[in-house]
Amino acid sequence: MVQDADTILDRRRIKRRLSWWRAAAIVAAAALVLGVLSEFKLTPSLLLGRDYVARLTISGVIVDNPAITDAIAAVAEDNRARALIVLIDSPGGTTTGGEVIFRELRRVSDAGKPVVSVVSTLGASAGYLVAMAGDRIYALESSLTGSIGVLMETAELTGLLEKIGVKTDTIKSTPLKGTPSPMEPLTPGSRAAAQAVVDDTYNWFVDILAARRGLTRTEALALADGRVFTGRQALASQLIDAIGSEREAGKWLAETRGVSPDLPTRDIDPPLQTPGFLDLLVGLSKKALVYERLRLDGLISVWHPQ
Repeated sequence: MVQDADTILDRRRIKRRLSWWRAAAIVAAAALVLGVLSEFKLTPSLLLGRDYVARLTISGVIVDNPAITDAIAAVAEDNRARALIVLIDSPGGTTTGGEVIFRELRRVSDAGKPVVSVVSTLGASAGYLVAMAGDRIYALESSLTGSIGVLMETAELTGLLEKIGVKTDTIKSTPLKGTPSPMEPLTPGSRAAAQAVVDDTYNWFVDILAARRGLTRTEALALADGRVFTGRQALASQLIDAIGSEREAGKWLAETRGVSPDLPTRDIDPPLQTPGFLDLLVGLSKKALVYERLRLDGLISVWHPQ
């Protein structure tokens, strides 16, 4: 059937429109794919199953964060992950937060994936505990690390409350229940009980230091007096293995563990971020000023210069 000129022109216009919409759909799909890859920090090599080196950043105050431990556990179980580099810039945090990360990092190493710790500006207290989980520890010459110790802080507000005409009473099962408390003076018994908890956790920290750094207990105790060390001092004291950064960590992995320097590096930073140091201080201040007994506070291993 012979088509008139108008019909032919109409069909051509329709084809051109369809072609334009197809092109627009392809561009939109490509943009969506790129957005997903960027959001989840994926690369084509990872999608194709290529091996990679995982990188985890521990920054700010360390607390028990399930997102971090889940991310580390995923590395231990991923056959494509050949090694894990841990970048640390933290003044420390809660002892339990540091312990959980330490344990998970050791599981990665036990799974046959070398773990390298790199301390940047600061890796103190619980931050150094996390660093000790590495099979090798690097720090810069001017980095600060160490501050090995544990503390428990409280405030005694009874004098202030008396001045403003507020009196508190506590009914409890035994004298040591709920102590230390800002609502009552610290007695010799409650001080001794709190000191025993701090001492026990401190001894646990020192035992890890001695075992992980190949020190005698006497040597470990001499270093675990709460002071911080520069990277140079830490190297001389065997708290770290070498001066260097992530670059040196990669070289060590290549030279001693057979991890190719050509492998891509994948950040596994969890979506949930640890609170900043100011956030922790604000939180501690609230606990000191408000009678909050519904939450059990843990011990703290953190470096905070006066």
